[in-house]
Amino acid sequence: MFLKTLVRRNRSFVEAAITLHQAGEIPANSYVLDLDTMQANARVMADEAETLGLKIYAMSKQIGRNPPAFHALAAGGIDSYVAVDMACARPIHAAGYRIGHIGHLVQVSWAEALAAAQMKPDYWTVFSHEKAREASEASGRAGHTQPLLARIYAGGDTFYMGHEGGFQAEEIVAVADALDGLPHAEFAGITTFPALLFDPDTNDVAPTPNLETLENAAAALGAAGREQIEINAPGTTSSEVMAALASAGTTQVEPGHGLTGSTPLHAVRDLPERPAMLYLSEISHVYNGRPYCFGGGLYIDPVFPPYDVQALVGADPDAALNNVVHATLPPPSAIDYYGILDPNAGKPIRAGDSVVFGFRAQAFVTRAYVVPISGVSKGEPTVEGIWTPYGQPAEWPSWRKS
Repeated sequence: MFLKTLVRRNRSFVEAAITLHQAGEIPANSYVLDLDTMQANARVMADEAETLGLKIYAMSKQIGRNPPAFHALAAGGIDSYVAVDMACARPIHAAGYRIGHIGHLVQVSWAEALAAAQMKPDYWTVFSHEKAREASEASGRAGHTQPLLARIYAGGDTFYMGHEGGFQAEEIVAVADALDGLPHAEFAGITTFPALLFDPDTNDVAPTPNLETLENAAAALGAAGREQIEINAPGTTSSEVMAALASAGTTQVEPGHGLTGSTPLHAVRDLPERPAMLYLSEISHVYNGRPYCFGGGLYIDPVFPPYDVQALVGADPDAALNNVVHATLPPPSAIDYYGILDPNAGKPIRAGDSVVFGFRAQAFVTRAYVVPISGVSKGEPTVEGIWTPYGQPAEWPSWRKS
């Protein structure tokens, strides 16, 4: 879905990734990041957020939580992060960056509450009074008072399967009072997910019922005398949608795929953010005339209905850019050991050829490498380490630290 846009808007990145792969600098099964473009994308979003008076926290699960990516985003003006879970919080904290938000989408388990509190997140989302008490107790042990966001819901709200949970929105005033009554925590505001969703019928982003739920809850809190309520409204965030969120009262935004130019809206419209992520593999073998490429990261975030997946294949950038092939990927129920390609007549494909995909990725749910590269914009691409999806240096034999 994103391959044509990737090539059209960031061809030099594709060329750099293939060249580095053929030089033995990038392994197969790698999410490759263009740090220069990510920094520029972050600057676009940080500037828009500042103009609108919004706090902005970057989501890093999609890009593998690695320090070079954090540094690039910080250079672009976003230097605090939302941690989707504790596995996300640890590399953020270890890299020296602030945890702006934790506990949403994934609640903090009781055994890790103290570790979370010791990181002193700006905001901690809770779905229940039990989780609020855990956060309060842990924060007391860590020696501070923790601002809490209450995840809320109302009838008719939209959730992805398995994301459900929170306080009933109609009870938000009582919830706020209860959280303020905790010894080492305080009510700070409200949140939901998703506040916006892409509509494939209109090729545009629209608010979900959840956003109105936030607005109604904020009005109830205001009527009860509460002011300066934080309203956190993540989902499909790019610079294009921030004004609409701000007009609905939102105070916090959390771009994820927007940082790599891969929200659904980026697939159908040229936005200020440019593509900055690709998946790179290589041909392993040929079976019955069909080339097989290494998998491990062939997880396509299912925001679109199934579509014809394509890839570039070749032993050098020119060959690959002139050889677009159809690909068959394993279904979600299977392990993605390999992807299967359909060769074009007259264009042989050999073992070791580079394979480039342009799908919307989620590095943290895969076993792929993450490879940030700098210098693409200057024509001097350099690999900034080989990393695991958990933000740790990978033990990859071809990588040599300077």
